[in-house]
Amino acid sequence: MRYPVAIEPGTETEAFGVVVPDLPGCFSAGDTLEEALSQAEEAIAAWIEAALDAGQDIPQPTSVDALRKQHKAWKAWVWAVVKVDPAVLDDTLERVNISLPRRVLHRLDALARASGETRSGFIARLALESHPAAS
Repeated sequence: MRYPVAIEPGTETEAFGVVVPDLPGCFSAGDTLEEALSQAEEAIAAWIEAALDAGQDIPQPTSVDALRKQHKAWKAWVWAVVKVDPAVLDDTLERVNISLPRRVLHRLDALARASGETRSGFIARLALESHPAAS
C-alpha cells in the first residue's frame, strides 16, 4: 500500500515537514528530505497500528491528483508516495514456537490464569500494551 504525503520544503533553519492527508493527525519531519520521508514511514506505521489496536478502519490511500485538488493550501508543497509494509496491516494469527525456562513459563501461565486469559492472549496483550503507540 502506498500513501501520498505532502512535503513542506525545508530551509537551512527549518526541517522538512510531512503531512499524510489520508491519516488525520499523521505527520513527521526531518532535517533532510530523505530523513523526512523515513520518519513519515514510521509515523504511518505507528498511526495504522494504533488505529488497528483501537478497532478503527484504515483509510484507503487517495490519489495524489485528487489530494492536490482538495488541498489548495499545500499547492507549493512537494508530493511523494510512501510505501507501507503490508505486515503492519496483517492481523492473521500465526503459530510461533518459543523457548522459555520452565520457571518463567510457570510464572507466565500463572499470570495469564490470574488475568483470565490464555497464554497467547496474555502475551499479545502485554506486547500491545508495552508498544509506544499504546501510550
